[in-house]
Amino acid sequence: MKTASGIFMFCCAFFGIEVVDMLQFRENKSGEKIMKPRSEYEQAHLVVAAIRLLEYQKNSPPSVEDVSRMLQFSIEQTERILRKLIQFQAVDRAEGAYGTRLFVKDHLAVEALFKAEGESGLEKEIKKFQENRKPISQKIESIQAEQREKKKNLFAELEKKLKGGADKTSTVEK
Repeated sequence: MKTASGIFMFCCAFFGIEVVDMLQFRENKSGEKIMKPRSEYEQAHLVVAAIRLLEYQKNSPPSVEDVSRMLQFSIEQTERILRKLIQFQAVDRAEGAYGTRLFVKDHLAVEALFKAEGESGLEKEIKKFQENRKPISQKIESIQAEQREKKKNLFAELEKKLKGGADKTSTVEK
């Protein structure tokens, strides 16, 4: 009997979706290897692909539970991803007598979702930190320049005194 992840990988290959690069494998408590996506972008693509595959397999739109089961995600995680996908109109949800069903409206909207999202929070924080450091760096550079100038003046003054002292000793010896 084939596992859900094996069927998923086969169907992704059938549709030409490259998910092998997107996935990393980890072991669960029983030692079974399971797939774990790396980023939200990849998770969104996997959810859309799972909806398409389940619709193909069952000849009917899948439920949230079906998608969660296939991807081995928790229902909460799948719902979180679906909210974003629905917001950007990549996926649609229909509620009826047989429960909530999912449809793919525009699979290319996933790309727009993450382009609109832009930088991650970490990247924003790094840029903010770097901008806050600029004035401090400039102040440090100005202090270092002042110190170099003081050092030059001090050496010039010492050299002047040494020359003046050397002139006195040379006139005394004559």
